[in-house]
Amino acid sequence: MFSPPLYKQRYEFVVEFVKSNDVKSVLDVGCSNLSLLRRLRFLRHVVELLVGLDTDASAVRRSMFTLSPFPGDYLQPGERPLAVELYHGSVVERDPCTRGFDLVTCVELVEHLPLPDVDVFSAVLFGYMAPASVIVSTPNAEFNPLLPGVTAFRHTDHKFEWTRAQFQAWARDACRTFGYAVEFTGVGEAPPTHAHVGFCTQIGVFRRAEGRGAPADWRAREEPSAYKLLYRVVYPSLRDNNVMQRALVNEVLCAAELAWRARQEEAEPGGGEPYRLRGCVCVPLRRIWSCPRIRSLCRTLPELRRALLDGRRVTLTPDGHAVVLRDVPT
Repeated sequence: MFSPPLYKQRYEFVVEFVKSNDVKSVLDVGCSNLSLLRRLRFLRHVVELLVGLDTDASAVRRSMFTLSPFPGDYLQPGERPLAVELYHGSVVERDPCTRGFDLVTCVELVEHLPLPDVDVFSAVLFGYMAPASVIVSTPNAEFNPLLPGVTAFRHTDHKFEWTRAQFQAWARDACRTFGYAVEFTGVGEAPPTHAHVGFCTQIGVFRRAEGRGAPADWRAREEPSAYKLLYRVVYPSLRDNNVMQRALVNEVLCAAELAWRARQEEAEPGGGEPYRLRGCVCVPLRRIWSCPRIRSLCRTLPELRRALLDGRRVTLTPDGHAVVLRDVPT
């Protein structure tokens, strides 16, 4: 009925929220096969911490290595650090490692909880985790008559499905109790002839009300006590001095060899050309400094020279003004 499919629309809603609200830390409750986290890990210019939580440890283990860094992440490290953590646990349990997030997402989760647990869920989510923002999505029961083959609930594991009025009543009660404000929207529009039933998936976007205190810094989170850590990986980042040094050296060596090849082909005559000194090829640092990637890694030419002097893979001329290439084709 929907294009793109409804699950993609839900994930895209979260992705757009993260991009437009400068969200640095996200906890996805009910992460299951990690589909949402796999999308969010591409927002490395914004996000620095992604955490997933699910009661089904086997589902997490089957998919967890899909969150491993790509080979390109080591060749071209990101500007920001990114850590990914996956836990086995329940949202009705309190664990200090869940506090202080910019955003907690509960995508199609609440309807899987037994009704007596919903109040506990609210207290843990809004009262204990106390993130800056929360996104909750859940089926809109009023839309069900439009779905082929749906006679009761949309999934056999659903314990209930709320109408818009029921969902909004729960959301507003949570806001009054825990100090949040909520906006209602959704994805999956009804046909024009049935627009009165609302969206197929209803969404509540909760923001912590001003004056009620900010969440704790996620960088100072405590170690998990109730949850079990299943997977953790840290993506390479230019903020790591070792990663920065390797990336810079690789770029310098590549730029130097390209400059020598261009000189051999007489493609770029002019000042700052490579030259030979005592049988070795030398490429002036000023020529290498013209590479945009290198200029992005080092702010000044003296900074580039100091960084190369600290390394072992690059040899400079005695005056420190040129890179020496020993093994290049002639």
